[in-house]
Amino acid sequence: MPVGIPQWVSTGAGRFAGTEPTDTMGSDENILEMRGITKAFPGVVANDNVDLDVRYGEVHTLLGENGAGKSTLVKILFGLYQPDEGSIHLRGEPIAIASPSEAIASRIGMIHQHFMLVPTLTVAENVALGTRSTRRPFTDLDVVSRRISEISEEHGLAVDPSVEVRRLAVGERQRVEIVKALYRDAELLILDEPTAVLTPGEVDDLFVILRRMADDGRGLIFISHKLREVMTLSDRITVLRNGKVVGNTTPAETSSEQLAQMMVGRTVRLTPEKPLLDEGHARLSVENLTIHGDRETVAVNDISFEVRSGEILGIAGVSGNGQRELAEAIAGLRGVEPGSSIRLDGVDVTGDDTRARRDRGLGFIPEERMRDGAIAEFTVSENLVLVDHGSDRFTSRGMLAFGAIGQHSRKLVDEFAVKTPGIDTPTSSLSGGNIQKVILARELSASPTVLLACQPTRGVDIGAAEYIHTRLIEQRSIGTATILISEDLDEVLGLADRVAVMYEGHIVAIVHGRSASRDQIGLLMAGVVEQTPSS
Repeated sequence: MPVGIPQWVSTGAGRFAGTEPTDTMGSDENILEMRGITKAFPGVVANDNVDLDVRYGEVHTLLGENGAGKSTLVKILFGLYQPDEGSIHLRGEPIAIASPSEAIASRIGMIHQHFMLVPTLTVAENVALGTRSTRRPFTDLDVVSRRISEISEEHGLAVDPSVEVRRLAVGERQRVEIVKALYRDAELLILDEPTAVLTPGEVDDLFVILRRMADDGRGLIFISHKLREVMTLSDRITVLRNGKVVGNTTPAETSSEQLAQMMVGRTVRLTPEKPLLDEGHARLSVENLTIHGDRETVAVNDISFEVRSGEILGIAGVSGNGQRELAEAIAGLRGVEPGSSIRLDGVDVTGDDTRARRDRGLGFIPEERMRDGAIAEFTVSENLVLVDHGSDRFTSRGMLAFGAIGQHSRKLVDEFAVKTPGIDTPTSSLSGGNIQKVILARELSASPTVLLACQPTRGVDIGAAEYIHTRLIEQRSIGTATILISEDLDEVLGLADRVAVMYEGHIVAIVHGRSASRDQIGLLMAGVVEQTPSS
């Protein structure tokens, strides 16, 4: 029987008060054993003789940088890939999993980072998809709905089977994915970055549910790059680096700093040093900004703020609350409504295009680096001069000056520690972190007075994230005004001097970074307003 929901009071040691092991939690009996798993793709060995075991009643975390082999390993377990070498034992028996349907039949469930739900269908209809009806060719949604209600009550999921998925909040959709897995009686559950789009409060709620599932005897494989979450939820941790297992540990035996060092292979500074600075004059001023989204609804509703020289203003909020539209409007990629005003160093640029704004000192690191920040087929060198290739520095008599471009590119590759075989390498062959460094190098080499950085470390390695944070702090030190838009609350709190929280297109509050707490920001992100906006 499942134990009661524990009292989730943080102890700061990676566990919560009231979550002592039960008879089922973390038993010595393994539900899963993967031995000697090897999987190679052209030019890379993704998994190199990897061992992993998961016990009944435990949360076992897979931790590693991008490209470490985590996703490949769980895709093998879920039948999406076949291993080149190695064996899998489930409940003590050898098993070959040829497809996801076979994995599901073996009571293995997987919750993907991006929800696999049909928005226009109800919860019951989504859960019923792919399952066999007892009333074929008709569906038995009444039976499905009753079972969903039973599962919801048993696990504290609070899911209404009759509501359309499109009407659910992000955290509620996450619970629907869990219900789908439980409906199929999953005993081993894989969770791939399940907190990526959740507020801190929703993360806490999810962890209550996951711990309850483990306490009920299920085995959970948890994949996350957020060390705070790993230390909080895990019973055991397996760390991968370059396709190999480099360590096995528990939260009681390690720290976030030690885990980061295991992931990267060197000491990593998790919290950037941010010296006290005297803020200067306003570099960017936004007044009464109203923006329509792609569906002709108001995405940003009458917001005003300013960013000063030597300041980082963090914009926090759950994805979809107007941050993307705000960034595009500041960058000149999206029109604004009459009465809106955007000023750079006192000059009104509301009607100017992106080139004019760049000439006024605006640098832009876009959210979608391969859609808006770089051209995959272009070389590293071409992307480094992508915006400024027509300037006098890189042209001669109307022709590109390849010597000057090459010299400039090699200098930036060295200065920004871009790992690439050469400046003529196609950008598509670089890792996500190095592509981001190319974009960062291009934008910072233009000496911007205002820098708009959108999700600057999304999907990049912890080492690359450390480097990007360091460069943003350096820009702050030389007087750049920076707008940091990020869904990573730890990143915002670590870098920002002030934090503006967006909810449903409004800035519901602006708080000072040094006094802001995770709980306070989390409540504001969820729309719980306890104070009026201030600057």
